[in-house]
Amino acid sequence: MANRAALKELQTRLATRLLAARTEGVSIAWLAVKAGAGNYLFPLVQSGEIFPLANMQQVPYCRSWFAGVVNLRGGLFGVVDLAAFIADGQAPVRSEQSLAEASVITLNPALEVNCALMVDGLAGLRNADAFSGSAPPAEADPVYFGNRYTDAGGEQWQEINLQSLSQLQQFLSISV
Repeated sequence: MANRAALKELQTRLATRLLAARTEGVSIAWLAVKAGAGNYLFPLVQSGEIFPLANMQQVPYCRSWFAGVVNLRGGLFGVVDLAAFIADGQAPVRSEQSLAEASVITLNPALEVNCALMVDGLAGLRNADAFSGSAPPAEADPVYFGNRYTDAGGEQWQEINLQSLSQLQQFLSISV
């Protein structure tokens, strides 16, 4: 009898939370990550799952920013070192410890690219209220750069449009 009461309470709480989410709208917009010396924001609707970096296999004759391939839930994903890609192949120096702490974030399956981005750290979820200001990308910035946001602590966060990135010919051409 106690299990039924607990189940009913759980269902009631879930229904209340779903109703609140519908009426208030979803306020979380980005996954915040750190890669190299940069802070980046990935739109949640374009992001996939987060995994620890493990058992990555290197691939010969690839660009320096293509770190290798990993098996994630039975699927083969190419791993792109985000910091190295943005820095045009200049990969940051990483220790074994920092590689052990790295994560990979898959792109949303709707983007139809079996790719995961390697980042040095996760900084949580962010919404627009977390930032005190924003600026549009400069003309010289890559096409996949979105707005640049400034948080209350003065740190800069660069939005990355994962859909634009996934369609970029330079991103899709991994061979040397």
